[in-house]
Amino acid sequence: MTSHHGGPTGGHWPHPVVRLPHEQELFARGRGVQDHIADAITAFAGSMVFVYVHMVWFAGWILINEGLFGQAAVFDPFPFGLLTMIVSLEAIFLSTFVMVSQNRQAARDTIRADLNFEASVRSEVWSTNLGRALGLDPEEIERQTQELIATSRIKMNDEMGRPQA
Repeated sequence: MTSHHGGPTGGHWPHPVVRLPHEQELFARGRGVQDHIADAITAFAGSMVFVYVHMVWFAGWILINEGLFGQAAVFDPFPFGLLTMIVSLEAIFLSTFVMVSQNRQAARDTIRADLNFEASVRSEVWSTNLGRALGLDPEEIERQTQELIATSRIKMNDEMGRPQA
């Protein structure tokens, strides 16, 4: 008889012998100060605040350099060569920060895929052993599983309009 606490006689189950690490824990261990800075810059560059700041900055730059506040205030006359250079450099750095973040996301996805694979293998081993302990035929279960997977793939391909393989 099992109790509400999950143990066979009212006690608690022991902690698992093997615990898969959480993907976020593994990923967080590998992040340094530079990664945090790159993420903060990328997050800001991908926000509407970034767009609004640039709109105000460009408008102010152009108005000042078109002489709105007098010719003495003009420091980058049309065609705004300094502004062009600054924006080009900003684009280079922002694209680099985005690529750094994408590379880190790819590494995170790899960690997640590895952990999912380990969990799947662990589940398969446990399921096979439990099935054998219950007297089930693993080959018959695998045959049924393959049929179900094939049927599912056919249905998915039909729904997506892909040709059958």
